[in-house]
Amino acid sequence: MSVRSVKFVLCAVLAATTLPVLAKEKPDPYVPASGAAVDCVQIQSIRSTNVRDDRTIDFIMNGNKVYRNSLPNSCPSLGFEKRFMYKTSLSQLCSVDIITVLWNVGTGLQQGAGCGLGKFQPMEKAAK
Repeated sequence: MSVRSVKFVLCAVLAATTLPVLAKEKPDPYVPASGAAVDCVQIQSIRSTNVRDDRTIDFIMNGNKVYRNSLPNSCPSLGFEKRFMYKTSLSQLCSVDIITVLWNVGTGLQQGAGCGLGKFQPMEKAAK
């Protein structure tokens, strides 16, 4: 093994051992609330969204109600970009709808992967 190969392996090992320390995961502020998941939420009631990772989006509604959407499949770059768009002709966003990840390309936003939504699970603040 060459000196260059040894240096590369050593750097890879160091990076692998230090990354978990750098990537601090925030604790989940929510737990599932009583009640079944619903198929749709009213678009005009969505106040904001919080993309947690490639499969999880929290929809914060008017009145501070929270619905968590756990996508049935991982959505590439969603957790990194933390932004998406959707198009619907209805007044609701539903589990049959598709979201599109928006990539920041420096001069603006570009459409990325399209991913299907899951059901919307009511959530509540976790007890401290």
